[in-house]
Amino acid sequence: MADEKTADDKTADRAPSVPPKAVKAAAAFVARHGKPARAVVENIGRKGARVVLVGHDGAMGDVLVPSPALGERLIEKVRDLEAAEWDRETVEAAKIGHAHRVKMGGRARG
Repeated sequence: MADEKTADDKTADRAPSVPPKAVKAAAAFVARHGKPARAVVENIGRKGARVVLVGHDGAMGDVLVPSPALGERLIEKVRDLEAAEWDRETVEAAKIGHAHRVKMGGRARG
């Protein structure tokens, strides 16, 4: 019958969805920093995945999601957000300023 669902259909119905807050944050980043923007999904273990965003203007941001698969889905959901890797083009597109370098470097002195 047409009403019967397969096991795969039932699994898809229960599959977790991308948190709306993550979609909203990524879309706002694209709107603020130009399109197209790039997104690199990084697995961070049990905590899920970090989706690193690189705007058209070179700004960087990130969004956390429960899994790498949801990171990929996030990219599909946000208009003008393109899947990327840390290849030459993506690295060159990221503009990391002095303030960010100091913040990420901490205050360690020898």
